[in-house]
Amino acid sequence: MTPVLTFFNNKGGVGKTSLVFHLAWMFAEMGKRVVAIDLDPQANLTSAFLSEDTLEEIWDPQVSNGRATTIYKCIQPLTKVGDLLSPVTQHISGRLHLVPGDLALAGFEDQLSSAWTEAMGSNQDSLYRPFRLLTAFWQVGQLAAAMHSADIVLADVGPNLGAINRSALIGTDHVVIPLAADLFSLQGLRNLGPTLTGWRADWSRRLQNWQNPDFGLPEGRMRPEGYVLLQHMERLSRPVRAYEKWVKRIPETYRETILRGQQPLPLMPGSQDPNCLARLKHYRSLAPMAQESRKPIFHLTSADGAIGSHSQAVKDAWDDFHQLASRIAFRIAL
Repeated sequence: MTPVLTFFNNKGGVGKTSLVFHLAWMFAEMGKRVVAIDLDPQANLTSAFLSEDTLEEIWDPQVSNGRATTIYKCIQPLTKVGDLLSPVTQHISGRLHLVPGDLALAGFEDQLSSAWTEAMGSNQDSLYRPFRLLTAFWQVGQLAAAMHSADIVLADVGPNLGAINRSALIGTDHVVIPLAADLFSLQGLRNLGPTLTGWRADWSRRLQNWQNPDFGLPEGRMRPEGYVLLQHMERLSRPVRAYEKWVKRIPETYRETILRGQQPLPLMPGSQDPNCLARLKHYRSLAPMAQESRKPIFHLTSADGAIGSHSQAVKDAWDDFHQLASRIAFRIAL
């Protein structure tokens, strides 16, 4: 099975989707075959990759003509009497493909909540459907990965602890947590640790409950691989002292709430905290150019407006994301 790496924090506004977008491009540039899957009902990752014309084509039922052009259209038959459909992926570059998101995905929450309870039923003959529902995201991701011989599936999820994200995480092998240096991210870490531990244990019980499954199921490892401190979310008006205050609290909070007694990781070069994968710089002036061109920051050229000091910032961005992607690849043995 193709490993799944999910970027998750129940605190929104930390630049998570931008991080997934840039790393998907960087992994592909490093020679990896990548499938990105948008499991956030807001579909921000999808809109970062695709033009409005393409979005209309894949979202409009009349235009898509019954094809499984989004994650929701792949799983929609499960909400009735059908089964999963193979995804129609979007080709982004030679090695990068996307399973697009869909705003309709929000309506899947209630069915996943019911299936979670039903998966603990005592009648073995009635477990097929709840397990099919609960693992639908993982199944679609694996279908897409097989279609393109992918080395890795990168998943973007919304900032909450609901049933959609629980189903996304039970299909996850590795978790990276994007953080900003503020109280809200710290509180998000405190919520996230016990939640991941609980989901992992609850899924293990469900796996044990279905003694002879009719199809492959994810292990639900959800192994934390570290955090990324996104410095570009810091506000210009914030004193440096206030920023550093929260930076200093993150390592201990991460160890206590996310690792919960696990063995410490080896120290990363140039880092004081082995769990810190990167402290990414701020690329405020380049972000609008990148969004307009639907490119990662490190692919901007003079034709996009990246001239003068911006050209150096583009090179810096390439170095930063290449180093981060290399560290993650090492951690997950990619």
